[in-house]
Amino acid sequence: MPGAHIWLRPTWSGPAVSTGPKSQGSHCLKHLALAAVIWRVVRRWCPSLPQVFRFPVAQVHLGRPKMRASQQDFENAVNQVKLLKKDPGNQVKLQLYALYKQATDGPCNVPKPGVFDLVNKAKWEAWNALGSLPQETARQNYVDLVSSLSPSSEASSQGKSGADVKVHESKDIVVTSEDGITKIMLNRPSKKNAITSQMYQDIILALKNASTDNSAITVFTGAGDYYCSGNDLTNFTSASGGMEEAAEKGAVLLREFVNSFIDFPKPLVAVVNGPAVGISVTLLGLFDAVYASDKATFHTPFSHLGQSPEACSSYTFPKIMGSAKAAEMLLFGKKLTAREACAQGLVTEVFPDSTFEKEIWTRLKAYAKLPPNSLRISKQLIRKNEKEKLHAVNAEECSTLKAMMLSEEYINAIKSFLSRKSKL
Repeated sequence: MPGAHIWLRPTWSGPAVSTGPKSQGSHCLKHLALAAVIWRVVRRWCPSLPQVFRFPVAQVHLGRPKMRASQQDFENAVNQVKLLKKDPGNQVKLQLYALYKQATDGPCNVPKPGVFDLVNKAKWEAWNALGSLPQETARQNYVDLVSSLSPSSEASSQGKSGADVKVHESKDIVVTSEDGITKIMLNRPSKKNAITSQMYQDIILALKNASTDNSAITVFTGAGDYYCSGNDLTNFTSASGGMEEAAEKGAVLLREFVNSFIDFPKPLVAVVNGPAVGISVTLLGLFDAVYASDKATFHTPFSHLGQSPEACSSYTFPKIMGSAKAAEMLLFGKKLTAREACAQGLVTEVFPDSTFEKEIWTRLKAYAKLPPNSLRISKQLIRKNEKEKLHAVNAEECSTLKAMMLSEEYINAIKSFLSRKSKL
């Protein structure tokens, strides 16, 4: 039965993909007819055995990133499937069928086919396995899967192998791909890598691209002595329009920015090369591993600036280090050394600064050689039960920050900070 060919035809509302010439169809149906007879006998004499012989269902992509593929992207992908020259195999075709149905019709809403209708039963199981996956997510997963099957994707992979390729560049964000690693580097050392509004948008784009490129892991680091000094406060003082408009735009951008980390499907690693402040610290709760130089420090001075926690840290920090230690950081702004952060679970491991770069990149290159699909699926299993909670926390934190940015307390705190800074 695992060898039976599955034909996905337009009459099934899915993309037309065949496994070979149409002359093979009658031969395939004969095998399926014989299989139905065997199946009936097995079901009668050994009811539990048929559970072992099941067609694979499309469960691999439940945790893919929700990057909002457009309807045009989806339609282009459907057309691209029809042009595939190489048979992708029954399991992939089942995944394509299930994602197409979920994207166009929503959750499975048809009766389960009879036990002898093996092909339609396999398709039904693949679609039903997607559960309540949102249609826009199914649409993006379909586009991603088709992209991975295209010859241009394979050629790109071969062309980049082992080479340091600059895949995206902006003024202050440099993204490179080498040895299975996509590196996103904050490149504003003269400003201690403080994050501007434009850098927020560049990082969102970089993560979107990295989620579907050929790398196995994605790494964040900083240029110069600092990892990141947090938000560039001129984001708030130089915004066009009034304060209400600035607060609204800032909250929307922040929510999208943090969501891009929550939804990122591959292992995400922080290489903290120096001091980290504000959002660069709170985001670490969404990373899968955090490696730090012993010169790194971790500081979240929100109360000093009339602000509140962001990047889901109001949830992740108490979970990681306990409520008392989290409160000391988030409420009172206690600065942690790298070893203190490691002892409290925020940092995975600390290295001597003199050997940090050499040791950590050697290790990460070894990690990047692990099977990428296994890494992706394992992360999904670890993270999937948290996603809904993290999105809800992110929404609440952004709404709170929006309200606080309009308060007199916040405005006075920012003025005081900028005044002290100008005197330095």
